[in-house]
Amino acid sequence: MDAFLNIFFFVFHTCIILFIVFGWIWKKTRLANLILIVFTAFSWFFLGIWYGFGYCPCTDWHWQVRMKLGLYDSSTSYLEFLVEKLTGLDVSRALVDIFAVAFLIAALCLSIGLNIRDLKKKQTKNMSREKE
Repeated sequence: MDAFLNIFFFVFHTCIILFIVFGWIWKKTRLANLILIVFTAFSWFFLGIWYGFGYCPCTDWHWQVRMKLGLYDSSTSYLEFLVEKLTGLDVSRALVDIFAVAFLIAALCLSIGLNIRDLKKKQTKNMSREKE
């Protein structure tokens, strides 16, 4: 079961990251993308007060599974772990954190902007229907 959970978290967590970075692109996923970005920022910055900057429950659970499997990673960041596992490169945590925050802020700005635009378009469309 732990081997399955290890693979599950690897795929699930990676998909979450990809959705945070790119989920604003499609109109149907924009609101969910914005909600997930807000939850992520809350975890990183608010829960991070107690657990350390960038805290993520998915990472915490994945590390617990990996420890049960006897896999002890030197990475303290899931993104650092992911980059190292996928590319074989030894990257610094600080560099990964800078890129992570930059991508999170960019995705947040794009998601907020597009969600507001979509809402305004919807309101304009509803107003013109009411006038008819």
